[in-house]
Parts: sequence; structure tokens; C-alpha cells
Amino acid sequence: MSRARVHVSGIVQGVSFRWYTVQEARARGLGGFVRNLPDGRVEAVFEGPDEAVEAMVAWCHDGPRHARVTSVDVGYEEPEGLFEFDVDV
Repeated sequence: MSRARVHVSGIVQGVSFRWYTVQEARARGLGGFVRNLPDGRVEAVFEGPDEAVEAMVAWCHDGPRHARVTSVDVGYEEPEGLFEFDVDV
């Protein structure tokens, strides 16, 4: 079980990044959230099996079709027991 907090930079707001992140994370059975930040980045927390978390971190490097990701910063934290994934506003 692991937990990753990612900050994704580039053209990642206004391109359905959050919606696609929710779909991808739920399909992998992860808990956590995704949200837009005021500085134009997207922040997401993924929690669940190690392989699924790493798959989502890898997915964030590309994101959905219309996104243009320039960087992904990843930090690992202690899991908090999150089981549902949604948009945090």
C-alpha cells in the first residue's frame, strides 16, 4: 500500500485533466483526489496498491490527449486509508 502526491505542470487546466484522472484512478481501484491549483498546476493524491499508484504517476506524465505536461513532481507519504477517488474543489 502506498500514497503519492503529484503536482503536474503545463497545460493541464481546461483540458479535462481532472475528469480523466478520476476515471483512470477509479479504474485502478485507488483512493484519493485531484484538484486544480491557483498557480495553474493540478495536484493529485493516489492511494492504494503500489503497482496501481505507480501506474497513475506514470499516466500523469502524459495525461489526457489535450494536455501538455511539462513536469511532474512526486512525493510519497504515509497512506491515510482513502478508498474513494474524486475531484476536490
